[in-house]
Amino acid sequence: MAAGDVGELLVPYMPTIRVPKAGDRVYKTECSFSYDSPDSEGGLYVCMNTFLGFGREHVERHYRKTGQCVYMHLKRHMKEKITGASGGALPKRRNTKLFLDLESNGDLNNDDYEFEDEAKLVIFPDHFEIPLPNIEELPALVTIACDAVLSSKSPYRKQDPDSWEEELQVSKHANTLVQMDNGVRIPPSGWKCSKCDLRENLWLNLTDGSVLCGKWFFYGSGGNGHALEHYKEMGYPLAVKLGTITPDGADVYSFDEEEAVLDPHIAKHLAHFGIDMLQMHVTENGSRDNDIKPRVSEWEVIQESGMKLKPMYGPGYTGMKNLGNSCYVNTVLQAIFSIPEFQRAYVGNLPRIFDYSPLDPTQDFNTQMAKLGHGLLSGQYSKPPTKSDLIEQVMKEEHKPQHNGISPRMFKAFVSKGHPEFSSSRQQDAQEFLLHLIHLIERNPIGSENPTDVFRFLVEERTQCCQSRKVRYTERVDYLMQLPVAMEAAVNKDELIAYELKRREAETARRPLPELVRAKIPFSACLQAFSEPDNVEDFWSSALQAKSAGVKTSRFASFPEYLVVQIKKFTFGLDWIPKKLDVSIDMPDLLDISHLRATGLQPGEEELPDISPPIIIPDDPKGTACYHEDLYSPTILHHNSPDIDESSVMQLAEMGFPLEACRKAVYYTGNMGAEVAFNWIIAHMEEPDFAEPLAIPGYGGAAFPGAGGAAVVGLDNQPPEEMVAIITSMGFQRNIAFHALRATNNNLEHALDWIFSHPEPEEENETASETMDLENHVNANILAESDPEGPRIKDGSGRYELLGFISHMGTSTMSGHYVCHLKKEGRWVIYNDLKVCASERPPRELGYIYFYRRIPS
Repeated sequence: MAAGDVGELLVPYMPTIRVPKAGDRVYKTECSFSYDSPDSEGGLYVCMNTFLGFGREHVERHYRKTGQCVYMHLKRHMKEKITGASGGALPKRRNTKLFLDLESNGDLNNDDYEFEDEAKLVIFPDHFEIPLPNIEELPALVTIACDAVLSSKSPYRKQDPDSWEEELQVSKHANTLVQMDNGVRIPPSGWKCSKCDLRENLWLNLTDGSVLCGKWFFYGSGGNGHALEHYKEMGYPLAVKLGTITPDGADVYSFDEEEAVLDPHIAKHLAHFGIDMLQMHVTENGSRDNDIKPRVSEWEVIQESGMKLKPMYGPGYTGMKNLGNSCYVNTVLQAIFSIPEFQRAYVGNLPRIFDYSPLDPTQDFNTQMAKLGHGLLSGQYSKPPTKSDLIEQVMKEEHKPQHNGISPRMFKAFVSKGHPEFSSSRQQDAQEFLLHLIHLIERNPIGSENPTDVFRFLVEERTQCCQSRKVRYTERVDYLMQLPVAMEAAVNKDELIAYELKRREAETARRPLPELVRAKIPFSACLQAFSEPDNVEDFWSSALQAKSAGVKTSRFASFPEYLVVQIKKFTFGLDWIPKKLDVSIDMPDLLDISHLRATGLQPGEEELPDISPPIIIPDDPKGTACYHEDLYSPTILHHNSPDIDESSVMQLAEMGFPLEACRKAVYYTGNMGAEVAFNWIIAHMEEPDFAEPLAIPGYGGAAFPGAGGAAVVGLDNQPPEEMVAIITSMGFQRNIAFHALRATNNNLEHALDWIFSHPEPEEENETASETMDLENHVNANILAESDPEGPRIKDGSGRYELLGFISHMGTSTMSGHYVCHLKKEGRWVIYNDLKVCASERPPRELGYIYFYRRIPS
């Protein structure tokens, strides 16, 4: 076709073709509805108006829905390299045929295969194709738009404060790094900076093997900057942080590029200095996580290292790519999509969800959940190698690049948007992400049924005044059972004492650590610890109308269909560094908790009077009392100065945080202790007014309650702004926060329970909802309180069987790695990111989160 003919063909569509502007995200790596990519057989179609990507199966839907006709079709081809005269592959040269900025599971520098990218414009509905580049024939605007799409960067790369996620890039030095053959070998422990005496924050230069300290950080850790000085002196660009090396990677920094980077050849670069990544599970102080014999370290036991595990393929056996400390996301998603209710809700409703998705499906929660469920369960991205592939693997050293597994990058970017922890590339707590996901599902229901109903149960809390013996019964909603670790019940105490003595001696003498002895805790002891009464601090007895000793006991008012059990392994050390209890608990395959069924008020028990404790406003020397409901202790409200626990403030300040920030953290978390305030600091430390002095609101926004999450009543009956701020910081809209606080008499804890048990569609106009008048709020409060149904529960038997468990390796939730074991089709399967294999020895005793399924009566 002549140049003029092509130009004329495009004229009717010119108004719909846009040039990407700053801030536009171009999705040229992944379909919005599936995990098809340019690597897929059908390639990827990018809309030249919305810049959304669609696989061959879904592009027609977008065309019919929007009327957009012009798409750019992207395809990456793979073919065997042409052999030379001697029969070997031609010498490597830079591949100039690759121009797409794509993720790839394969090695683009493979000796046996080469890759070529192809781009063309496709006009629907006739599928007329125009090859690119085609500068002579295309109108200038179209050429500019095509060039901008092809040169666009990943939409997940951090480009502005509102972007979603920071994506680590492969270092430009990774493929060409020169390593000196100077005989340097790095020992497995006892590291020290070669220019000073520091033994923490140490970096191994990957060129000459120098071990040097990093830079100093404002919060009190770091080093003297010798690693950076060494780069400025010698020019050696890449370094890896000692203490972060695991079988799945390590933290690599490029001094030249001034950012953290990926090194796809990190295993080879470390091996040059005698470091085997499969054996290096090390901690910050330079000693191994468990410097012990094989099959004792939790890394080896949980990942079943050293065993020949058979790969599994097909529906339900699809792996997930680790995006960099995203294994906590992968394990939670694998677990919940093994539950039939989640499969039916999202995969069963997939056509309806896709048909009714918004114009931008990347911003719709249910679309992304359905996409992910289909990716995991369809088997489309988990295909076994063909017979010819297996023959090639035997004949050649390098395997044919595979494209099995899915990358949850689009999903993670959406569900973590605005969340200070999950939106980062740092490791997180899988339990916290599970609850975050449950709350998102609650807020985005599909029809009348909600898959998270299978997790929800009611907890009955019985509080007793020790002096009057009178009781109060209350109920709350929960989604998991938190089981304490009964360390005092360890059955091998003598061995533990002996091991601890040997360990200290070895550390003092800088000898190899002795073989690990792990505390063995009976499950029955943990269950007993859960059922025992807890002391209630600052308990206010309505019978005595004064403070008294009180105890609280928790029981199940209902049993969920699927019981999630979290082992409370994580705690804070004296240095406020999160730590993990390395214990072995004999978790049962069959669990019966029927004896924990709540009984309600018993004959002979007398209820505590329904009298509220006072809230004291100390404008005068004696203070003024106000009253509210459902409290354990009186709360003091101040007109002019907040009631701040200065001891908690000082604990935080000693950690290096600004004093005013510490005061705000303690104030806004209601004097609930330094640990809670620490979490507030982590969530707000990037805010511009983080270190600004605390501004106390007027009396209508009262200070927070003390222990127990008590309710607060302002003079104008408005929810305190501080409570609204905390709820909105969790991702809920302001109108939902107002509604929940009013429905629960401004009780923060109960308001959160109310939100999770009353999922409602998000309001389209948040500004309008903020200006709702008082009458509307009061009416909503009355309707909520008169709701006869209450939270949806699926009560039944308290007998369960083990379905699966998530395990954590490492010393804290801030580091380490997660894997998941699930029982499918009568056998155990291990899900370790992209690796899905039949399990030989599922380590039930070392799990962190367990999923139990109710046994039908």
